[in-house]
Amino acid sequence: MSAPSPWWSPHVHADRRPFLEARGQIKAATRRFFARRDFVEVEAAILQVSPGNEAHLHAFATELRGPDGAASRLYLHTSPEFACKKLLAAGERRIFDFARVFRNRERGALHHPEFTLLEWYRAEEPYQALMDDCATLLGETAEAIGTNRLTFRDRVASPIVEPERMSVAQAFERFAKIDLLATVAACATDGAALANAAQRAGVRVAPDDTWGDIFSRVLVERIEPNLGIGRPTILYEYPVAQAALARPAAHDPRVAERFEFYACGVELANAFGELTDPVERRRRFESEMAEKARVHGESYPIDADFLAALAVMPQASGIALGFDRLVMLLTGAARIEQVLWTPVEQGTTSPSG
Repeated sequence: MSAPSPWWSPHVHADRRPFLEARGQIKAATRRFFARRDFVEVEAAILQVSPGNEAHLHAFATELRGPDGAASRLYLHTSPEFACKKLLAAGERRIFDFARVFRNRERGALHHPEFTLLEWYRAEEPYQALMDDCATLLGETAEAIGTNRLTFRDRVASPIVEPERMSVAQAFERFAKIDLLATVAACATDGAALANAAQRAGVRVAPDDTWGDIFSRVLVERIEPNLGIGRPTILYEYPVAQAALARPAAHDPRVAERFEFYACGVELANAFGELTDPVERRRRFESEMAEKARVHGESYPIDADFLAALAVMPQASGIALGFDRLVMLLTGAARIEQVLWTPVEQGTTSPSG
């Protein structure tokens, strides 16, 4: 069986080119969307002291050498978040970035080791404003390429219909018959209670599963496939234990100001009412890195300069949207490589010598 042709083969490129042309039109429409709302486009540095401190994200490490040859460890960022929030601390109010980001151990129809995150931030504005942004941006980008539908595999949604808004607790009840908040307190989670509820719902539970493991499995197996069908879904108010970057909701300390935006069963965006308490943020980072060390045997440094910036950063809301996934759904592409101008090679090398 012959190997597939490389992406630069003329016939392969010809098949991909309509998707890439649409990508340019979608990016231009996105820039117009932000320009009309007085956002400033920024460019976050890719090299960072810390790539991010989420337990299940894997980064690419590199080495910086000074003129004297002294070496220090740096990372390719997994998100422009830290740099963007430093800009908010510096005085910027509304910013966005088409950020090239890098995540290791990720490859599939919807995942690529190098991809584009569209992130934007609103200082002194509630995270509900980002919900409205998502709905409007989706409609405007669809109009820019002349489509009225989003598709992925056999799932379809309208980009112009008002999104459904559903809390995480409502989704667990609707799709898995689980009372999620009965397993959550303001500062703790009850893994045994969630394990029992998940097993009653027919979800597999392993003896060493944590509350977070079970939460994620129920979400992926029972809930996500039902989201964004026919119209987009805004899934909001995640438990605090699943929202390390978000501040607690004022009306219920068990949940946080976090939402995810779905279409065709695909997560498009992840948004937060940003947590700006540097002490609490450090505590959550340390907890995430302890979990990363437990599961993956490694951890990443905490950016002390970022925590210092948080102390002066204004209250804000922020969101990260997978721009390549947006292009996929708007164009009907089946795999992310179809919408990337130069996909990363699979990593095979020829013998030296």
